[in-house]
Amino acid sequence: MIWKCGSYAFDTQLPVVMGILNVTPDSFSDGGSYADVDEAVAAGKKMHEEGALIIDVGGESTRPGSAEVPAEEEMRRVLEVVRRLADEGICVSIDTRHAPVARACVDAGASILNDVSGFRDPAMVDVAVGSETGLIVMHMQGEPKTMQEAPHYDDVVTDVRDYLIDQARMLEARGVARERISIDFGPGFGKTAGQTTELTRNIQEFVRTGYPVVAALSRKSYIGKMYGIDVPADRDEASAQEALLACEQGASIVRVHNVPLTVEKLADVRPYVLLGLGCNVPLVANPGEEREGKVAMINQAIGELCMLPDSQIIDVSSMYESEPAYKEDQPSFVNAVVLMRTGLAPRDLLQFLHTIEDHLGRVRDEPNGPRTCDIDILDYQLYASDDEQLTLPHPLLTERDFVVKPLLELLPRHVLSDGTPVTLDTVTVGKATRI
Repeated sequence: MIWKCGSYAFDTQLPVVMGILNVTPDSFSDGGSYADVDEAVAAGKKMHEEGALIIDVGGESTRPGSAEVPAEEEMRRVLEVVRRLADEGICVSIDTRHAPVARACVDAGASILNDVSGFRDPAMVDVAVGSETGLIVMHMQGEPKTMQEAPHYDDVVTDVRDYLIDQARMLEARGVARERISIDFGPGFGKTAGQTTELTRNIQEFVRTGYPVVAALSRKSYIGKMYGIDVPADRDEASAQEALLACEQGASIVRVHNVPLTVEKLADVRPYVLLGLGCNVPLVANPGEEREGKVAMINQAIGELCMLPDSQIIDVSSMYESEPAYKEDQPSFVNAVVLMRTGLAPRDLLQFLHTIEDHLGRVRDEPNGPRTCDIDILDYQLYASDDEQLTLPHPLLTERDFVVKPLLELLPRHVLSDGTPVTLDTVTVGKATRI
């Protein structure tokens, strides 16, 4: 999935690091760090050299309780910094909620608009529509001055996700290309530490929207509470660890203060792998409860996947009932797709999967025939192979409805490791219905 930002295009299969450059006197952890434009530009260039593909320039503190800064003052702080960094060939993001500032910075070379107010201002929408910049649509309940007074949600994950989907679709309806839009669940913006923690542990729910997810977690108060670190500037090690966890859950862009530490930590991101599970012979099923027995078998297989070494399940699709494919004279199947992160090499993973299948009674004496449990490696990040032991991506994946539907439920705009996009247009066998 490509995130298009003006003349820049970011492949979001691998983490994109965004360095924070606050040219403010009062930001919560680094206010007043840069006395003049030269120092700010030098700091931005240094972060870029350390591995930040994007520099996010901000001229207004939006810490809890902060007052709004006049657009003229904000522009005085940021405009020359944006212009000079962009002239250096660096992708610059402008962190602003004011349309005049956004418009001036786009004219000065900014390639991304990062709006903490989520493009609620029609004037900001007009700036977005009139440019080719990438957009970060953030969720914030209320305004910075009052947002932490009494944040309330019926369900914080669902409420924030649905808001972001609505805002993204509004922008698309105005003519903004989907490929330009990313979403940010707004850690700490109108959210308690507990609510923010719940969001950060459910990033896969935002990945399911199909938009690249920004994780702006650096030095946030939930980290202070979780790790027992009172001083924001002392939270960099924990922030880097949280960035790694976010990326393993599927976040595409991480917004950070300490670039080299984060880049070092993100080297540990494990590849993702998509597994297809199928069953049409339940080991135990009462008459009339065959489907429930098949579902139970899939769940048992998922339980055994949880025991794989150096691996973690990130998300699991709904269960789907499907018509038999290739060999039609057999019972219907129940199928699901599992998204994992793993440190196991593809062929090692395959051997572990065969062991699970065998433990669950898999018999292999009839091609495409009945089976208690079938676990296929569908796609392994950045890995393609074509040999007798293992072909990746799975050669029949895109024609199978019972694979494509659950896969797209997890990753709506997924492109396989060989560059093939996954779409419903290519399915020909195994019609599937969500249970």
